[in-house]
Amino acid sequence: MKHTVEIISVKQITHDVKRFRLTKPAGYRFNPGQATELSINRPEWTDVLRPFTFTSLNSENFLEFTIKIYPDHHGMTEQLDKLGKGDELIINDPRGAIEYKGPGYFIAGGAGITPFLAILKQLHQFGQLNGNTLFFANKSKGDIILEDDLKDMLCSKVTFLISGQTEDPYLNERIGYAFLKENFNDLKQYFYICGPEQMVNDVNDILLSMGVSPDRLVYEK
Repeated sequence: MKHTVEIISVKQITHDVKRFRLTKPAGYRFNPGQATELSINRPEWTDVLRPFTFTSLNSENFLEFTIKIYPDHHGMTEQLDKLGKGDELIINDPRGAIEYKGPGYFIAGGAGITPFLAILKQLHQFGQLNGNTLFFANKSKGDIILEDDLKDMLCSKVTFLISGQTEDPYLNERIGYAFLKENFNDLKQYFYICGPEQMVNDVNDILLSMGVSPDRLVYEK
C-alpha cells in the first residue's frame, strides 16, 4: 500500500549523509531493521522506487531515513538532496530480512549502519543492549554516521575501523579474515551484517569457514 508523506525536516549528518524526517501515516508500523521502497512525489519520479531503511522507531510520531547522497550517480539520492521541508515522498509497505534475533555482533560498512540504527536504538530504549557489540567500518573519520550517538548507546561495545587514514583511537584495518578470527570468539551468537554487497559476501564466507552456522547470519538476502 502506498502512502504520501511530507518532509518535516532535513539535517546534514556527515558530508554526504542527510537525515530526513517525514510525517507518519496513521497505523504505519515496521520492524526495526526493515526498509521500504520510496519515491519522490513528482511526475518524473513517482515510478522510480529505491529501498531505504527506517532509522526511527515505532514509538516516535515521525518516520526517519538516514540517507547517503550520491550526486555523481544522477539518480534518486541526487534528487533527494534537493528536497526540503514541505516536499512530498511516497512510501510503500515495510520489507526486509534484517531484524533482531538475539545478542550478537553487528558488522556494518558505511551506509550499511542504517538498519542497525533502529535496532540498537530500540534495544537501548528498553535497556537490552547487553551482549551486543558493533564493528563499524568506513574509509575515514568524516564518513562515520552518528558516531557520538553510537558511542553514547554502546560505550565500549563499539569499535570504529577506518581504512583510508591513520588516526587514534580508530583502528586502521579492514574487516577481513584476520580481524574476524581475532575478534569473534563466540561463534554461537548472531552475526548481523550490512554494507556493500562484496563486503557482506566476503564476511559471510569467512564466518562460515570459521564454523558459524548459516542460521546465525542475519543479512539482506
